[in-house]
Amino acid sequence: MKHEDGQNWTFSFASAFLAEETGEVARAIRSLEIGRDRPDEVIGSYEENKQELTEELGDVIGSLIVIENKYNIPLEVVFNAHKKKHLNAIIMHKFL
Repeated sequence: MKHEDGQNWTFSFASAFLAEETGEVARAIRSLEIGRDRPDEVIGSYEENKQELTEELGDVIGSLIVIENKYNIPLEVVFNAHKKKHLNAIIMHKFL
Protein backbone atom coordinates (compact mmCIF):
# COMPACT_ATOMS: atom_id res chain seq x y z
CA MET A 1 0.00 0.00 0.00
CA LYS A 2 1.27 3.43 -0.91
CA HIS A 3 0.21 6.75 0.52
CA GLU A 4 1.77 9.18 -1.95
CA ASP A 5 1.12 12.33 0.13
CA GLY A 6 2.99 10.92 3.11
CA GLN A 7 6.14 9.58 1.49
CA ASN A 8 8.27 12.53 2.55
CA TRP A 9 7.24 12.58 6.21
CA THR A 10 10.12 12.18 8.61
CA PHE A 11 10.09 9.34 11.10
CA SER A 12 9.84 11.69 14.07
CA PHE A 13 6.80 13.41 12.60
CA ALA A 14 5.13 10.12 11.63
CA SER A 15 5.82 8.51 14.99
CA ALA A 16 4.53 11.58 16.87
CA PHE A 17 1.39 11.53 14.74
CA LEU A 18 0.97 7.80 15.42
CA ALA A 19 1.28 8.41 19.18
CA GLU A 20 -1.32 11.18 19.00
CA GLU A 21 -3.72 9.04 16.98
CA THR A 22 -3.28 6.10 19.37
CA GLY A 23 -4.31 8.39 22.22
CA GLU A 24 -7.36 9.44 20.24
CA VAL A 25 -8.27 5.75 19.78
CA ALA A 26 -8.09 5.30 23.57
CA ARG A 27 -10.31 8.35 24.04
CA ALA A 28 -12.80 7.02 21.48
CA ILE A 29 -12.90 3.64 23.25
CA ARG A 30 -13.64 5.35 26.58
CA SER A 31 -16.44 7.27 24.90
CA LEU A 32 -17.80 4.09 23.36
CA GLU A 33 -17.67 2.24 26.68
CA ILE A 34 -19.19 4.93 28.93
CA GLY A 35 -20.76 7.33 26.44
CA ARG A 36 -18.24 10.13 26.94
CA ASP A 37 -14.53 10.68 27.48
CA ARG A 38 -14.67 13.33 30.22
CA PRO A 39 -17.38 14.19 32.76
CA ASP A 40 -17.89 17.63 31.19
CA GLU A 41 -18.72 16.19 27.75
CA VAL A 42 -22.16 15.52 26.39
CA ILE A 43 -22.90 11.80 26.24
CA GLY A 44 -22.90 10.63 22.63
CA SER A 45 -24.96 7.81 21.18
CA TYR A 46 -23.39 4.39 20.75
CA GLU A 47 -23.44 4.80 16.96
CA GLU A 48 -21.82 8.27 17.11
CA ASN A 49 -19.08 6.96 19.39
CA LYS A 50 -18.56 3.86 17.24
CA GLN A 51 -18.18 6.08 14.16
CA GLU A 52 -15.60 8.20 16.02
CA LEU A 53 -13.64 5.04 16.92
CA THR A 54 -13.83 3.87 13.31
CA GLU A 55 -12.41 7.18 12.08
CA GLU A 56 -9.62 7.20 14.67
CA LEU A 57 -8.63 3.61 13.80
CA GLY A 58 -8.41 4.76 10.18
CA ASP A 59 -6.06 7.56 11.25
CA VAL A 60 -3.82 5.01 13.02
CA ILE A 61 -3.75 2.84 9.90
CA GLY A 62 -2.89 5.91 7.82
CA SER A 63 0.06 6.65 10.12
CA LEU A 64 1.23 3.05 9.86
CA ILE A 65 1.10 3.27 6.07
CA VAL A 66 3.37 6.33 6.14
CA ILE A 67 5.90 4.46 8.32
CA GLU A 68 5.73 1.25 6.29
CA ASN A 69 6.31 3.26 3.11
CA LYS A 70 9.31 5.07 4.57
CA TYR A 71 11.00 1.81 5.57
CA ASN A 72 9.63 -0.30 2.69
CA ILE A 73 7.95 -2.84 4.96
CA PRO A 74 4.62 -3.90 3.42
CA LEU A 75 1.74 -4.10 5.89
CA GLU A 76 1.22 -7.73 4.88
CA VAL A 77 4.74 -8.50 6.15
CA VAL A 78 3.98 -6.61 9.37
CA PHE A 79 0.72 -8.53 9.90
CA ASN A 80 2.39 -11.88 9.21
CA ALA A 81 5.24 -11.11 11.64
CA HIS A 82 2.70 -10.08 14.28
CA LYS A 83 0.71 -13.28 13.77
CA LYS A 84 3.83 -15.45 13.94
CA LYS A 85 5.04 -13.68 17.10
CA HIS A 86 1.74 -14.26 18.88
CA LEU A 87 1.33 -17.83 17.68
CA ASN A 88 4.82 -18.58 19.02
CA ALA A 89 3.89 -17.00 22.35
CA ILE A 90 0.76 -19.15 22.56
CA ILE A 91 2.74 -22.31 21.75
CA MET A 92 5.41 -21.46 24.33
CA HIS A 93 2.73 -20.74 26.95
CA LYS A 94 1.16 -24.18 26.40
CA PHE A 95 4.48 -25.91 27.09
CA LEU A 96 5.32 -24.00 30.28
